[in-house]
Amino acid sequence: MTEINLGYIIDEVIKRLKEKDDDKIPVEASGRHVHLSKEHLEVLFGKDYKLTPKRELSQPGQFLSVEKVSLTGIKGTIENISILGPARENSQAEISKTDAVSIGVDAPVRMSGNIEGSSSVIISTPLYSVKLLQGVIIAKRHIHITPEDADKYGVENNEEVNVKIEGDRGVVFTNVTIRVSKNYCTALHLDYDEANACGYYKGMKATIVK
Repeated sequence: MTEINLGYIIDEVIKRLKEKDDDKIPVEASGRHVHLSKEHLEVLFGKDYKLTPKRELSQPGQFLSVEKVSLTGIKGTIENISILGPARENSQAEISKTDAVSIGVDAPVRMSGNIEGSSSVIISTPLYSVKLLQGVIIAKRHIHITPEDADKYGVENNEEVNVKIEGDRGVVFTNVTIRVSKNYCTALHLDYDEANACGYYKGMKATIVK
C-alpha cells in the first residue's frame, strides 16, 4: 500500500467518524440545586444581596454561585446545595429521586418552572431559613436545543423523544422533552440518578431516536 493511499484512508476514517459524531448531542449531568427568588435570597442572605458567580454554566446567562444552602424534609437534611443564578420569579429546588427519599419529600417529576402543587421543603443557611410551601421537583429529563439544531434533528418544542446512549451501561431514555430556544445551547440534561444509570462521563454524547 502506498503512502498516499494510506493517508487517504486515514483521512476518510477520521471524516466518517466526525460525521457520525455530528449526529449526536452532548450529555450533561445536573446535580441537586436551588433557584431562589429575590425575596427568598434576601431572607436567607440579607437585603439587596447578590449571588456571587463561581463559574458560568453551559446555558447562556446561567451561573453556579459560591453560596450554598441546606434542604430539610421530614426525614433529614442535605447540606451544601448549590444555588444557580440569577434569581428567579419563584424559588425552586431540583433534586433526584434518591435525594427525595433520603429527606422524606414526595417530589413530583416536572419540567423546571412547573411547581404548582409540588412538594414542600425548608431551605436554610447557618443563620436563616425559609419554608417553601411548594417548589421541590425531580427535573424531567429534557434537551435544551437551538432552533437551528431543532431543524437539523427534525424536532419541535415540547415534543417528547427517546434518547439512546451507548457504552458499557448503554440505555434508551424515553419521554425526553424537547425545549427549543435561541437562548439555549444544545445539550441533554439528566439528573445524577439517570447519569449513574448510563455510566455518565464528561464528553458523553447521545442520539435522538424518534
